Amino acid sequence: MWQAYNSRGNRSNGNNNSDIIRRIVQLRLEQARLLGYPDYASYSLTRTMAQTPATVNAFLARLHAASLPFAKHELEEVRDYARSNGADFELQSWDFSYYSEKLKKERYDFDSEILRPYFQLEKVRQGIFDLYHTLYGLTFDEASDIEVYQEDVRAYRVNDGHRFMGVLYLDMFPRSNKRSGAWMTEFRPQSAVGGHEVRPLIQVVCNFSKPTADKPSLLSFDEVDTFMHEMGHAMHGMLSDVHCPSVSGTSVRHDFVEMPSQVMENWCYETDFLNTFARHYQTGEPIPPQYIDKIRRCENYLAGWLCLRQLNFGTVDMAYHTLTAPLDADESIEHFEHRQMTELLPTVDGCCASTSFTHIFSGGYAAGYYGYKWAEVLDADIFSRFKADGIFNTATARAFRDKILSRGGSRHPASLFRDFMNRDPDPDALLRRCGFTEQ
Repeated sequence: MWQAYNSRGNRSNGNNNSDIIRRIVQLRLEQARLLGYPDYASYSLTRTMAQTPATVNAFLARLHAASLPFAKHELEEVRDYARSNGADFELQSWDFSYYSEKLKKERYDFDSEILRPYFQLEKVRQGIFDLYHTLYGLTFDEASDIEVYQEDVRAYRVNDGHRFMGVLYLDMFPRSNKRSGAWMTEFRPQSAVGGHEVRPLIQVVCNFSKPTADKPSLLSFDEVDTFMHEMGHAMHGMLSDVHCPSVSGTSVRHDFVEMPSQVMENWCYETDFLNTFARHYQTGEPIPPQYIDKIRRCENYLAGWLCLRQLNFGTVDMAYHTLTAPLDADESIEHFEHRQMTELLPTVDGCCASTSFTHIFSGGYAAGYYGYKWAEVLDADIFSRFKADGIFNTATARAFRDKILSRGGSRHPASLFRDFMNRDPDPDALLRRCGFTEQ
């Protein structure tokens, strides 16, 4: 199953994407040259916070150097654990997934399913609403008079105590004609053209299990984190206060757009926040402190390994988009990809991420996949101020709203960051959070 999944688009049939990748890469290079740039990344990155391929590659190299020793150590830990459980063979990628999960469960004595009873969807939703009320004074009033596009969708009027801020649509459950995953969409962005203010209409979509006759919708911790993430995007759009819709809300530089949503994920690991809503749906008992402790202890499990995986994807993305000539016709896409990666487990013939790498070939992240890690640095750094001032500190929240969230893309993100933090980003913020350097 692992090999089948990881060879999508790379089989000898009509669904092989290798030639399509070559064509896309070639056309992007031609586009960049027509506009006077040596490669596609040099063209694309002019619209980002990083600005140049050299900056991105230096950033990836720094994280690579910091995470690689930890990734190697984590691999040896999993290998030792596998051997102690009878695995007298060379570990493959599928074995690593299996034994690392068993080690996690044994080391932390933690089955994430025990958390579901404490994360009833309605209570999680109210907990998130209450957090935004505490931070920004927002209220969310369900509006049954607002027309929705499907019976399970709920609409909320959002106010901040002074004015109407917009409409939030929550679409939480799967259905047959709905794609998987979670996302935020602006049906209508905020703007204020010609003295006429237009407030946003914003959608958050998830695919959580529907309630049954005898059980409510109960979320995993990862789903709570996902909900918080997408609400971060939604409130970035909701709190926008700019003139033109083209720079409203989440219409920001590509490597800055994930920062507000990733900042909000940090609250999911804070005891004081979880205690505001996480209660057993049957008994009403608050989530036990030892469970919260286990959530926090698990946070950096395999941090080096997972960081290296993301960096590999970012490096492959930059390799395609810094080419100054078409891909070599004699080299397979699979071989080109593996040349860019730092692989600590045996390479599996036929397996190739590129041929199903929709983010960079059809999802708008060409020469931009590094942005996930870039945004993590920014969010780790920004949340360090909230930690220092207090995670419910309204003055800090107000500054974050006024100096970053409300500004959208109306100013360069580096300038917005400096306005809030009174300095440039600290590149070591993420390394400290992951445990790669001392606090």
